[in-house]
Amino acid sequence: MSVIMILQLIIVLLALYVGSRYGSLALGAISGIGLAILVLCFGLKPGNPPTDVIYIIVAAVTCAGMMQASGGMDWLIQLAEKLLRKHPNHITILAPLCTFFLTVLVGTGHVVYTLMPIICDIALKKGIRPERPCGVASIASQVGITCSPIAAAVASFVVISNANGFDVNNLQVIAVTIPACLCGLAAAAALSYKRGLDLDKDPQFQARLADPQMKEYMYGSSATVLDKEIDKSAKLAVYIFIGAIAVIVMYSILQIAGLDIRPEFPTGKLDDAGNPIVKPIGMNIIIQIVMITAAAFMIIFCNASPKKAVSGAVWQSGMVAVVAIYGIAWLADTYFGNYMDVMKGGLEGIVSQYPWTIALAFFAVSVLINSQGAVVVSMLPLAYSLGIPGPILLGVLPSVYGYFFIPNYPSDIATVNFDRSGTTVIGKYLLNHSFMMPGLVSVIVSTIVGTLVTMVVY
Repeated sequence: MSVIMILQLIIVLLALYVGSRYGSLALGAISGIGLAILVLCFGLKPGNPPTDVIYIIVAAVTCAGMMQASGGMDWLIQLAEKLLRKHPNHITILAPLCTFFLTVLVGTGHVVYTLMPIICDIALKKGIRPERPCGVASIASQVGITCSPIAAAVASFVVISNANGFDVNNLQVIAVTIPACLCGLAAAAALSYKRGLDLDKDPQFQARLADPQMKEYMYGSSATVLDKEIDKSAKLAVYIFIGAIAVIVMYSILQIAGLDIRPEFPTGKLDDAGNPIVKPIGMNIIIQIVMITAAAFMIIFCNASPKKAVSGAVWQSGMVAVVAIYGIAWLADTYFGNYMDVMKGGLEGIVSQYPWTIALAFFAVSVLINSQGAVVVSMLPLAYSLGIPGPILLGVLPSVYGYFFIPNYPSDIATVNFDRSGTTVIGKYLLNHSFMMPGLVSVIVSTIVGTLVTMVVY
């Protein structure tokens, strides 16, 4: 690597680091500063912004936001709370399953903020150390992103893989990631089951309990959504949303079965015999059409307010993800695109002999970038250019979640604040926090299992 190349890489990493410190929209905006320096000062050819992926995110988030605006999200949270309160002794196992499948269904981990205080409340009232279910439940809410057929990370993987010759669809991706990630979460939950001191043996908790005001703070109220009235339109919105996902899955199943019903259109090219080449529309287009249509049905039939949707947490977090992916991926594509030949020469030997090591790169980048979709969009093209087979990249897809490592992500911070017992913590030395163990265990086990599954299937 030349001095100039190293200097430019430092600029890229610095932009990502500074953006992560400010968080939210800053990740994408400050990436724009790095992009401006690379293009306008160093004269690098600008890469391509990931427009296909962004369109999918906009469509999926609009649909999920409409479901939230109709009250459908409250119904899903109610169902999860009923399950947890019915089996409080098993909350360390059931809580991460609830947060995981909520994320799988909706495509974003930000839907769990309402459920987190309920998890803390149930554990505390049952005498279970809240850190045990809370730590792994927060991790599970993010792990579910690579298991959702409408999430940005999955959509990005499919679009980029298809462009690089690995013909895979959303259903085939989650058929690998769901069992892999469930194995990882099972391992993390098992290790969390007796984690830390029991509350009656924890001197710090007992000291808090001895303070009357602190005791009232911890036990004086109860977090619940069971008292919310759920009307028929909210439930209908959930059915429409699930129906939309079912339609997307149906297209994928038929495609796998050789009964591809997607419309075909001329590509503008001719084959060797001079006949026009026709191709079916991509699954990315199918997802956009189905999601936008479902959102429209919710507006018409479920009284979903567009104004309420755009002010909701799901839509806002999704739009933040759009900006982050837009800036980060464009910056990364600009840098890697200009130095692809140099990187191939330096990394081909390692990845050809140990292709799974790309998982370490995915994880390291994710520590800096608080977006699994952005990691996929920025790193997957480089991985394919290095000659790593698509099935291996699918197997290590769970490794794109690493931003629990430095506990600055909103879901982790919120979980610490929701735990009134004070057992879920960010440690004195930053890295000794409540999410480190379940995060590492989950990602490592999920990546290993995913790799083994793809070795068998492909």
